[in-house]
Amino acid sequence: MRYQQIRQDLQTNPKSWLVTGVAGFIGSNLLETLLKLNQKVRGLDNFSTGFQHNLDEVQSRVSAQQWQNFSLTEGDICKLETCEQVVEGVDYILHQAALGSVPRSIADPVTTNLVNISGFLNMLQAAKNANVESFTYAASSSTYGDSPALPKVEKNIGKPLSPYAVTKYVNELYADVFAKTYGFKTIGLRYFNVFGQRQNPNGAYAAVIPKWTSSLIQGEQVFINGDGETSRDFCFIENTVQMNLLAATAPEEAKNQVYNVALGDRTTLNELFASIKCALEENGVKAQLSPVYREFREGDVRHSQADISKAKNALGYSPEYRIAEGISKAMPWYIDFLVDNK
Repeated sequence: MRYQQIRQDLQTNPKSWLVTGVAGFIGSNLLETLLKLNQKVRGLDNFSTGFQHNLDEVQSRVSAQQWQNFSLTEGDICKLETCEQVVEGVDYILHQAALGSVPRSIADPVTTNLVNISGFLNMLQAAKNANVESFTYAASSSTYGDSPALPKVEKNIGKPLSPYAVTKYVNELYADVFAKTYGFKTIGLRYFNVFGQRQNPNGAYAAVIPKWTSSLIQGEQVFINGDGETSRDFCFIENTVQMNLLAATAPEEAKNQVYNVALGDRTTLNELFASIKCALEENGVKAQLSPVYREFREGDVRHSQADISKAKNALGYSPEYRIAEGISKAMPWYIDFLVDNK
């Protein structure tokens, strides 16, 4: 398996990495994996959606020597000079910094545009000027927009359904232009509903799995938008980490492409609710409440499922965790986090 070979190669040949959005959910999981592989990691975060406690947790999970390989810059991708500073001397960039959430983008499209487009362009320009060896960025399944075809194939997209989706599509357009105009090739990863440990269960824009888990643990009502038969391709965080490392070390012929990052399956919201209840009960938490159904949410698509054959063939992607396995593995973290933060 290519992923295992890459991990072995990195341990014997350490590289210098930059992870933007390093204090966030995906960024902190990338940081943990890289440090455990004895890599040198520089992190950038302005803590608008990231948290110091994520970094503290990573520190507790790695050795003191490994933690010494991490340095943090508190700064903003919206400032070009900050981007130019942090890319200096870096081999690989994993660009995760962004303002996620469809509802947030609908409520505040201007800020979403500033961070996700101007910030992205700053990072791309800085990386190109610094001749960085590899630039991998977080794209989004929202780019598929109103295209009804399933499964989602990278070359077939529809019209965006939210300001957030517009920004992530523009990222892909800029990346393609930089390859054709400057010869600076990147890889975009279209994330499909990533979930796992350190995904914030609090706040107005919490993702569905941590939000429902939090509500069930605390005996609060769970709301399902629509009839519960809306489906998504949920992807456990460790599958996502795998794809980032595969993309970062991809051969030249695999670059200037976007790839789906998913399981390649569909789970309805009703099935998801049942899986979360089951995982809670396995951990000794009784979840008695049934969900309440309400209107569909503006900007949401009805069904989403990825075709992951392109990632398998070009990068050697092989997701290790199905949704039930991922929820089961992440559940102890959710329970501990919610108990500690009551």
